[in-house]
Amino acid sequence: MISFADFQSESFDRQVNLLYQYGSCVMSIRYYGYKINLYLLGNFYLEVFYNHKKDMIEKIVPLDVRHSRFNFYTDQIRLPATL
Repeated sequence: MISFADFQSESFDRQVNLLYQYGSCVMSIRYYGYKINLYLLGNFYLEVFYNHKKDMIEKIVPLDVRHSRFNFYTDQIRLPATL
């Protein structure tokens, strides 16, 4: 499977393709006008920010467990303690 460093070095379009081919969508949340899909790809989690108004993915970022948004995920599912 792809490493996080290899994933980051890919183009944005290739990152999207890799997520849809090999990633697993764990859950989705609504956050400030975005639908954020949490994906598991290999052994790392990624947040995919989808803008409904623009009908496009705006960014893909690694899950930041220190961000307050992380609580939206942990309220609904159990994530590994080793993140």
